[in-house]
Amino acid sequence: MFNDLEIATEGTKLLVALFIGAIIGAEREYKSKAAGFRTVILITVGSTIFTIISNVIGMDGRVASNIVTGIGFLGAGSIFREGTIIKGITTATTIWISAAIGMAIGIGKFEFAFLSLFVVMLVLLSFNWIQRLIDKTNKIETYTITLNNQKINNKESLKDFIKSHNLIVKTIKQSKNKENQTYVFSVQGSAVNHSKLVESLFEAEFIVSFEI
Repeated sequence: MFNDLEIATEGTKLLVALFIGAIIGAEREYKSKAAGFRTVILITVGSTIFTIISNVIGMDGRVASNIVTGIGFLGAGSIFREGTIIKGITTATTIWISAAIGMAIGIGKFEFAFLSLFVVMLVLLSFNWIQRLIDKTNKIETYTITLNNQKINNKESLKDFIKSHNLIVKTIKQSKNKENQTYVFSVQGSAVNHSKLVESLFEAEFIVSFEI
């Protein structure tokens, strides 16, 4: 199926895929993400292999489309819910784009693959400061606050208390028993104002417990 020259060429593709997958995977592993070092390498190399085979047996774009479908299942496995927060979307996207780079390597577009690697690492590494700046300016947190019915029994009073810290508050869920009442709020505002609210919640006598 392959002559010596083709074996050398395809072998080079695999090595390039391994190298690029290792760089992206190292960043994910460093941040302790679900899809880490070896996983991203195997995704990149695997996509390269499938693309090479697709070219050899003349499957046109059918194998490529199936790669995208298969990677979608892998990406979905890395997304999970923690309370009201969805996590793993960036990791799922990294899996997806690693496969895309592997496909580019499989058709011999080395320059494009390295350019894509540069863009991916730029987003994963250098854009963190932009995200931190956004979070510092406008951050949304979910607060679960339990009140003592004897001290305060008005949800609006609690919302006014939160708003007094220059924060925007929205009720997500509420419950009540004989002694306490519990509210889940989505609170939006600057990181500094969130910190001030947390300090006030620690000091407030009518707060039985709270969680962020």
